[in-house]
Amino acid sequence: MMASTEGSVEDAGASVSTQGDDAPKPTKASLKRKITEPKTQKAKKKKTCMDRAAWPRYTVHEGEDMLLVISSSTSQDNRSIWTHKKKKGGKKKNTNKGKGGKQTTVKKEKRKPVIRTPAIETKEEATPNDHRWGQRLPEEVLVNIFKMVVIQDGAVPFLCRVARVCRLWNSAAAAPVLWRKVSVGHCWIAPGNSQLPKTQSRIKDTLDWLAQKRFSQLRDFSLHHWTKNVDHAVDVVSQFCPHLSALTLSYCTGLTGAAFQSLGLHSGSLQSLNLQHTEFQVEGLLTYLESHGAQIRQIWFTHGLKYDRLFAAISRGCCPDLELLEVNKKLDTKDGELTFCVQALQRACPKLKTFRMLNVHPLQKSMRNGAELSPGFPLLEELCIATASYSYMTDKYLGDILFGSPRLRVLDLRGCSRVTSAGLVALPCLELECLFWGQYFSSHVGISQKEGLHAVMQKWSHTLRQLDVANQLFSEEDLEVAMCHLARANDADTLRSLNLSGTRITPAALRPVIGQMTALDYLNLSACRYLPRGLKRIYRGQEDIRQLLDKLE
Repeated sequence: MMASTEGSVEDAGASVSTQGDDAPKPTKASLKRKITEPKTQKAKKKKTCMDRAAWPRYTVHEGEDMLLVISSSTSQDNRSIWTHKKKKGGKKKNTNKGKGGKQTTVKKEKRKPVIRTPAIETKEEATPNDHRWGQRLPEEVLVNIFKMVVIQDGAVPFLCRVARVCRLWNSAAAAPVLWRKVSVGHCWIAPGNSQLPKTQSRIKDTLDWLAQKRFSQLRDFSLHHWTKNVDHAVDVVSQFCPHLSALTLSYCTGLTGAAFQSLGLHSGSLQSLNLQHTEFQVEGLLTYLESHGAQIRQIWFTHGLKYDRLFAAISRGCCPDLELLEVNKKLDTKDGELTFCVQALQRACPKLKTFRMLNVHPLQKSMRNGAELSPGFPLLEELCIATASYSYMTDKYLGDILFGSPRLRVLDLRGCSRVTSAGLVALPCLELECLFWGQYFSSHVGISQKEGLHAVMQKWSHTLRQLDVANQLFSEEDLEVAMCHLARANDADTLRSLNLSGTRITPAALRPVIGQMTALDYLNLSACRYLPRGLKRIYRGQEDIRQLLDKLE
């Protein structure tokens, strides 16, 4: 460091002595000033400013899947938007008085260029043009970029954060089209902590501001894990969101009848109501459904003793246009039996398309004498009666539910060990696409051998896309014939997923179905005792399954 400093001092002295013999020798202090002068000028260098008039004019045309930004500027305007301000006045001359009182003009010598690495030069050249790229984008393009993120990660807190970047991003984040679906979870505090009064006031103020300034086109609103201010949130959203069609309250507490009353007064477009794992006042919801149940199309709720009245009200016909009904149960609760009359539900909800009962044990209730026969569920497309424990579902009970459902596409009977192959073959649906019939709980699976899988495959082999028969004790011969029916299907590329975990499948039975089903991308062969070692695993992807076929051959 000392050698380089001395060298620079000598260079500066030589540049001054070449001006003439009368020029005074520079003092040590003046040399120091000249050395440090370029640094001072660099520090005081004026910043560049943006010439707004030089921005190119453009027009934005929105197509089906893209935005077209067409510039209307002339060739003269295609210049850089970065311009330097002109310096006022001329260059200053440095004058030093000699011995004779004459002033001698000392011209500054141009500073030698500093050799820098290419990486540093590239960074310095790109910085003035690239560090403000976000402020040069058209707002329509920025809105579409934000829309992609909102679809993947949600509107909150993403839009709240990007709105603080700059004015352009704030304007783009305020676009109502980005706020059509909003989900709010834990707010300001960690789960389980108590809220102070000041925190509750901030939460209410923020929610009020969002509802008034951002939720003008809100369609879908979700609230998760709120233990306080639930009524206030529902009230504010219902008042300032006239287009609200779906409301989800998950793991919330404190929902009273006042919230349902506000929904009835202001939310005339509400069609979907999800109350899974949420504690609410049953009387308030029943009053709401009696008055506005005709507009409800979808309902989710969690089974409980005090909520059985809700299922009874639905069976009486308070929601005649209901299309989706899902009832689930918490795994840590013991009581899961639900007694209801299937025929009454069929008459009350003839438009039902999706019927799910997860971990709930339905008990059939007999009809009264003289009651009219129900038409069944003529529009039903999905039936799910999956359970993690025992099940009362039998062939007769399943037939009573699906006797009038020819459009069924998805049938989920996981855990229903009492349903047999003969009961499935007797169903009226002919174009089943997904059959989930696996038995995942060994303590409730029978030890007797089963037969008849080949008849089920013969009926639905041409339409099945997903098949799950895990841990079903079918014989080797039955499995081989069933796989042959799948392989000989007319549409060989329909099957996408096959779960044979824990079955008695053999290599001879597995080889034809793998060779014919070219679109198969998921195959579960774990715990299959009749397969060689090294093959008992899950295969994902068509390439992985083709390698399995080579090993079997």
